[in-house]
Amino acid sequence: MALLNINESELLEKFVTGSGSGGQKLHKTAMCVYLKHIPTGLDVKCQETRQRESNRYFARKRLCEKIEFSLNKEQSEKQKAIEKIRRSKKKRTRRAKQKILDAKLHQAKRKSMRRKPAID
Repeated sequence: MALLNINESELLEKFVTGSGSGGQKLHKTAMCVYLKHIPTGLDVKCQETRQRESNRYFARKRLCEKIEFSLNKEQSEKQKAIEKIRRSKKKRTRRAKQKILDAKLHQAKRKSMRRKPAID
């Protein structure tokens, strides 16, 4: 936070009840942290653990990553990894599949030329 010149006074912090699986304890206590950086308008909601203090830490960490990303206009390493996974899971087009098959066929032909001649 010091590297990005973020002060605690610029943050709006709220504790809200969590959602999702976790049972009665999760729905009764306000351990989910909502952070908003007032100058930039960026906000983060964090509910990684069942402890409020660790959620406060993780929320600040995520907010710093988000602010750094918006300031630099470059993808962070985490964003690049997410994008790589998304591309790998995307379905291939018919043309891409055909291109792969053509390359395999070409390689097979090249390998068949390396064989020793058959003796009749």
